[in-house]
Amino acid sequence: MVHIKRLQENGADIVAIIGEIDASSSIELDLAIAKSVGEGYKKILVDCSALEYISSAGLGVFMSYIEELRDKNVAFVLFGLKEKVLNTFSILGLADLLKIATGKEDAMKLANELSV
Repeated sequence: MVHIKRLQENGADIVAIIGEIDASSSIELDLAIAKSVGEGYKKILVDCSALEYISSAGLGVFMSYIEELRDKNVAFVLFGLKEKVLNTFSILGLADLLKIATGKEDAMKLANELSV
């Protein structure tokens, strides 16, 4: 079960993931990111501090946006990943493809640098 919240702060859209992303709940993640991109945000931060688990379907959602985000010059930064979730990203090589920061301040700073 997952709960996804979106809030806007300093020109960025922050997508907060609470719970677990599996095959059925990955659709909600996809919709939230699609909304952020569709609404024209140039900085999208994904708050993973309450993300307990992510399946391959959830990881696939992030992967599916990499090219579109690059084409639209969107600064996309994940932050607050718990160690076991971060390990999953690292093992699959996603840590090299996605920008990952430790906390919200670092993520905002990185997004600002990327969006210049």
